[in-house]
Amino acid sequence: MSLRLSGDQLRENLAMAIDALRVSRLRSALTILGVVIGVATVMTMATIVQGIQQQIIHTIEVAGPTTFYVLKIFSKTPINPEAPPKYVRIRPDLTEAEARRIAELPQVGYAALWAQGFGRLEYQGQRTRGMAIFGADDRYQEIQGGELLAGRWFTRAELRSGANVVVINETQVQRLFGRIDPLGKTMNVAGRPVAVIGLYQEPANIFAPPGQQVGAIIPFQMMDHQLTIDKTNALWIPVKPKSGVSVAAAQEAVTTTLREMRKLRPGDKDTFDLVTQDQILDTFNSITGVFFLVMIVLASVALLVGGIGVMAIMMVSVTARTREIGVRKALGATRTDILLQFLIEAATLTGIGGILGVVVGLAAGRAVTLAMSVNGETPLGLTLIALAVSVAIGLVFGVVPARRAARLDPIEALRYE
Repeated sequence: MSLRLSGDQLRENLAMAIDALRVSRLRSALTILGVVIGVATVMTMATIVQGIQQQIIHTIEVAGPTTFYVLKIFSKTPINPEAPPKYVRIRPDLTEAEARRIAELPQVGYAALWAQGFGRLEYQGQRTRGMAIFGADDRYQEIQGGELLAGRWFTRAELRSGANVVVINETQVQRLFGRIDPLGKTMNVAGRPVAVIGLYQEPANIFAPPGQQVGAIIPFQMMDHQLTIDKTNALWIPVKPKSGVSVAAAQEAVTTTLREMRKLRPGDKDTFDLVTQDQILDTFNSITGVFFLVMIVLASVALLVGGIGVMAIMMVSVTARTREIGVRKALGATRTDILLQFLIEAATLTGIGGILGVVVGLAAGRAVTLAMSVNGETPLGLTLIALAVSVAIGLVFGVVPARRAARLDPIEALRYE
């Protein structure tokens, strides 16, 4: 049985398929819905994942691909600081002395101890939700990117003394201050009064190691003296090698120095972790890869349900159109013609669902990425794959009802009421 199809036959069968779908709109719509949900889920997740990947890559470019981080422990999931496992407990916390020693190495251009806390920003009764607060120094912008819109960064005296000063994120200014100039005003950061000395704008895309939006930056000493620091998960040393020094050479120098400071023997394991930008990206990819796989599985279930629905609808359609099939066969239609008619009808049904699913998925993905301030491009390759899969589902699940229609005896079909 040959399934070759001419252009005229294709157009004729498509027209017949669309007419058949119009006759039973509700039934067709319910069948299409399963395909729409499956395809939309995949497209939404693909848009979000691709957008965040581009965000991280952009941030790595901002910080510089050579920047790496010294951590107490590098874990893909946060560790409970109140009850850490033994292999974490035996590791000492990072110290300012270690950061200063690393900064003095001839291979290193910059190093300092940074931390992150959480709290609300408040000014005269107006306050934000809880957000990330960084304890850093005057070179924060060099590592994280962005722009100082007004005011200044911390002075050396303010850094040494842990002065109560803050550089706030410009996205919080309108909410807290309205039209009031925030510079020089006293506000609260995590319940502590601070003077606003600068207004900072984050880069368009930012992925700090802890992965949180930053509401304010204060001197590290202030955070260390006045706020509680999670020294297991939220304390690290960003290290930037000198120009012309490779990441490997800088990491070797840092490792040697820390091992000497911590008096580790040659056979002892490191009691700290070094994390490069590539490792951060790999970790993200592994996490989102698992998440995306779960979404693919869920979407596959929805597509399977949609495919079964297509088979059921087409079986009903074959029964309801038995007399029509008999008339077509009496007029000379072959088994192949009937088989192709119902296969194309099934493929049209799921193809429409695929197109609607792509549109819904891209729109939903775009809405989520905009809410996350992430610029995600349309995954064109996956769009074509999604459409092809949706049509293939129609062909696969349409085979049984199409074969049943093709095998109907024309005389019996004409007698069918």
